[in-house]
Amino acid sequence: MSPLRERLARVTFLAFGAAAAVDLGSLAAGYHPGHVLAKPLLMPLLVLHARVRGGPRLLIAALLLGWGGDLLLMSHADAAFLAGMASFAAGHVCYLLLFRRYGAPGPQRARLAAAYGVALVVLVALLWPGLPAGLRVPVAGYSLLLTAMAYGATRLGPVAGAGGALFMLSDTLIATGVADWPQLPRPDFWVMATYAAAQTLLVRGALDGRREPATGAADGVRHGEPVHRPTGR
Repeated sequence: MSPLRERLARVTFLAFGAAAAVDLGSLAAGYHPGHVLAKPLLMPLLVLHARVRGGPRLLIAALLLGWGGDLLLMSHADAAFLAGMASFAAGHVCYLLLFRRYGAPGPQRARLAAAYGVALVVLVALLWPGLPAGLRVPVAGYSLLLTAMAYGATRLGPVAGAGGALFMLSDTLIATGVADWPQLPRPDFWVMATYAAAQTLLVRGALDGRREPATGAADGVRHGEPVHRPTGR
């Protein structure tokens, strides 16, 4: 990457960090206008950072769909909540398609897959009675897709894997609020803190991770040599 692009990448990431700090500080202080101002800036700034660093199209699409979900969830209307969940679900599909580029998980990952599966079943079972009737099936379907994304992120390594797990935690915090469970003080702060960290780690994992090429020379690389993931451009 050229020195100019490196500087732009640094500036855009710092801008994202500043917007996240304003958002989280506003939520911690109960200053709603600050949240309304800062939250819509988060994903566009992260998109700019990923784009400058040559991020793949599927990564950019996932972030933009997350941005759409962010905007929709700022409304308290039921229809907007469902639309926001659908936007995030589409983003998870983009992430899953991106993760498929990194090869199938090995047999040693069976325990990890089982752990995610158990977490999904237990979570849905616990949430189900408290969810509004019209949200039970959508939330269960979304939870399945979210869990698949979180598990798939582990293909990129521990950084992206942590991002996927934090995404699950963030959305679980939202779901517990919908199900009217007891909440932590300033619950929106914890939702946004885990969400911002999740997207950051997923972007870092996708941009900085390395893999063994699956098809050797057909991918334009030498067999066995670690390479940066494809940009999709």
